[in-house]
Amino acid sequence: MSNRLMLVDGSGYIFRAYHALPSLSRSDGTPVGAVRGFTSMLLRLVDDHPDDDIAVIFDPKGGNFRNDIFPEYKANRDGPPEDLIPQFPLVRDATRAFNLPCLEQTGFEADDLIATYATLASAQRREVLIVSSDKDLMQLVDERVSMWDPMKQRKLGGDEVFEKFGVGPSHVIDVQSLAGDSVDNVPGVPGIGIKTAALLINEYGDLDTLLERAGEIKQNKRRENLIEFAEQARISRELVTLKRDVPLDVELDALDHPARDEEKLRTFLEAMEFNSIAAKLGLEIKRAEIASPDPNENVPDVPELGSCTYELVQDEEALARWIDKSLEARVIAIDTETTSLDSMQADLVGISLAVAPGEACYIPVDHKPAEGGLLGEKIEQVQVERAIELLKPLLENPAVLKIGHNLKYDFQVLSRYGVRLAPIDDSCLMSFVLDAGNHNHGLDELALRAFNHTTIPFKAVCGTGKSQITFDLVPLDKALDYAAEDADVAYRLWQRAKPRLVTESLSTVYETLERPLVSVLSDMEAVGIKVDPAVLARMSGDFAQRSVQLEEEIHQLAGRPFTIGSPKQLGEILFGEMALPGGKKSAKTGAYSTDASVLEDLAAQGHELPTKVLEWRQINKLKSTYTDALQTQINPDTGRVHTSYSMVGAQTGRLSSNDPNLQNIPIRTEEGRKIRSAFVAEPGCKIVSIDYSQIELRLTAHMAEETSLRQAFHDGLDIHAITASEMFGVPLDQMDSDTRRKAKAINFGIIYGISSFGLANNLGIPQGEAKAFISQYFERFPGIQRFMTDAKKFAVDNGFVETLFGRRIHLPGIKDKNFAKRGFAERQAINAPIQGTAADIIKRAMIRMPGALRQAGLSGKMLLQVHDELLFECVEAVVEQLTQVAKHVMETACAPVLELSIPLIADAGVGDNWMQAH
Repeated sequence: MSNRLMLVDGSGYIFRAYHALPSLSRSDGTPVGAVRGFTSMLLRLVDDHPDDDIAVIFDPKGGNFRNDIFPEYKANRDGPPEDLIPQFPLVRDATRAFNLPCLEQTGFEADDLIATYATLASAQRREVLIVSSDKDLMQLVDERVSMWDPMKQRKLGGDEVFEKFGVGPSHVIDVQSLAGDSVDNVPGVPGIGIKTAALLINEYGDLDTLLERAGEIKQNKRRENLIEFAEQARISRELVTLKRDVPLDVELDALDHPARDEEKLRTFLEAMEFNSIAAKLGLEIKRAEIASPDPNENVPDVPELGSCTYELVQDEEALARWIDKSLEARVIAIDTETTSLDSMQADLVGISLAVAPGEACYIPVDHKPAEGGLLGEKIEQVQVERAIELLKPLLENPAVLKIGHNLKYDFQVLSRYGVRLAPIDDSCLMSFVLDAGNHNHGLDELALRAFNHTTIPFKAVCGTGKSQITFDLVPLDKALDYAAEDADVAYRLWQRAKPRLVTESLSTVYETLERPLVSVLSDMEAVGIKVDPAVLARMSGDFAQRSVQLEEEIHQLAGRPFTIGSPKQLGEILFGEMALPGGKKSAKTGAYSTDASVLEDLAAQGHELPTKVLEWRQINKLKSTYTDALQTQINPDTGRVHTSYSMVGAQTGRLSSNDPNLQNIPIRTEEGRKIRSAFVAEPGCKIVSIDYSQIELRLTAHMAEETSLRQAFHDGLDIHAITASEMFGVPLDQMDSDTRRKAKAINFGIIYGISSFGLANNLGIPQGEAKAFISQYFERFPGIQRFMTDAKKFAVDNGFVETLFGRRIHLPGIKDKNFAKRGFAERQAINAPIQGTAADIIKRAMIRMPGALRQAGLSGKMLLQVHDELLFECVEAVVEQLTQVAKHVMETACAPVLELSIPLIADAGVGDNWMQAH
């Protein structure tokens, strides 16, 4: 028996292998990517340590004794990925195939078994090496017990423990008890992190002494928390303390290292179809390997996030070496660091590249000495113009795929420096296509979800508030870790998401609707739209005068002056002094509610004061949000406003406009419509607006297979009049505006899953009457009700709904026990396929539009997308030709993928400004 015992944290190995490799499948469809990585890592470990006893220890299914102490223990953890679950038994088979002990015990975590075996072996004066980088195991380190980090390939002893926790191994438990652990839901003491905990333990000696003398601590909040949460700290100690006396099912003496059974190993490798591993061992297997080839056999050994060492590239020689690496890799991740979130005004500060997980660099190109630096201080870096000159051939090389996360921003920044980034992949958009509705898609959140890793926050390198600095002033060592980590994470996310697109049949959605749109939107945003500041200033002045006038009228109606913007004072006037009906006080504040719905109800009843207040609020919002704000958002270099479109802001796939939001400019009021008059064409040019006509109603008729509505659209009839005629039996030639208005409200309400309560509010009628309207609607159009029922059932069965192009919108609340949440999800199930299909259609049109305009020899530019409308600018001479081309592209956007049973119609308008064109 060897004197050294190696205890392998099997669960840690599984997850490292899973996150390091792309998805792989056996010929029968079984996922085996983690099994392959696990097998490679175990093979290397066994070969490198032929004389040591090795045991692999796993976590069992179910909870353990810690859940009895604290039921919320590890309650926050997400379940394992679905494609990893069937691999858990297979990695145990891999362990047995190597003739190694495969250990787990119900009721105890793997760490408890490791602690028990390590304690027993140490008592026998044996050396123990724990193969893991798990910080929870560091409490076991002593003169005989050490750890081996398989990612960094280094031994961890007392010095490394002190580096991690600020205390020696014997006090790791004390520090963890105070700091807690958000991942495992160990509560700790609020406001105390690792550093503070180490400071306190080093001062007071141990946890019990600290808690007994907590009253001596000078810092008020720290003292109060230690006193108030003392028992919580003691419970945390029970949770983090590893059990060293587990009653073992397999005794220590049984952990020997028998010889390798080649037939057993060959049988396993054959079953898994791991040909290349078998070939390395000289074992012949009969079946060809079906699993995707692994181009990098050493991929499982890449460092974990948070433990990577990245390279700072400060001269042309090093940059040339990384360019060569990138050309050889053929797939790289890229991220830019700049001075601003506004891609049109941001200065490039640096570029990070990753050529593989854990292998990344940062290239500073325009960092400045920190304020107060020594006179003549110089930062070693490749200057921006020279760096761009060297990198441009790589970044535009069609044979090298460039990955990014929210790559549109980097695309725009580099475009301003003369670089056209191509070809591209975007891990953010992949996540959106795969999981729209399930969670957000930012790099930080996805890193935590996918790798259980907290990325370096921006505020950690640039600060916050008044002391925040721009990135060009960040010291290079901090910039390196922050920037290179972003590229590294993007690479790993891409590596995880790309295979899922195939296995989940979503590649077409990504490849045809999202990826091609990045360059189209980037170009649109760069063009922007001209805004006349004089028009905005004049409107701001008019709004200010109107606001003052309304304020006087409101005070006169109230009988006294008061602060109109104060909900409390307004509530007292309306419901206290004027005794208007419907006043409800908030249980929390004790003040009357005066939100828009309350005032609209009162206005509908004919009360003048709330009507004037609503008008006053609208005027002031138009002034502050648009006419004032837009003047400050005009780019001084272009004289135009450059909105930014979020491609992942709405789960249905709709684009959302930000900074400024040009999609929410009100158009139902005269004042709101006037704001569009400030968006003007350049001299000699015109604004062309092309808008889909009732696209969501048309799609509803198609998806619901409702014959009468389909025919009405084919015949070009007034759909609301047709609906009114069908429902209320009024001949079309006798249709009155009120009946048509009711039908219109129902038509649009139905596709949003409107309730009788909502329809009653919209029409100002009793709820019973609204309910009767909806029932009558479904009687006349049974296909609509059938579509709604089927949509909700599909969502319940699958957890998502789909657009006609295959986009998935996940609805996690569809089975929620809460009635309100479930009801909201059910309404989404009805509307999302319709709205999402409309979004897909206009995206298809936008992607085709630049090529169609070029092919027609037109220089016109696409400026804006506002829901179902596209806005163009072109010279006056080609207005008619551009309109024809753009209308054709929009009306045939579904072809050849989808043939609709109704025609798509796009209406066009032309003017010197947006208001005229629309």
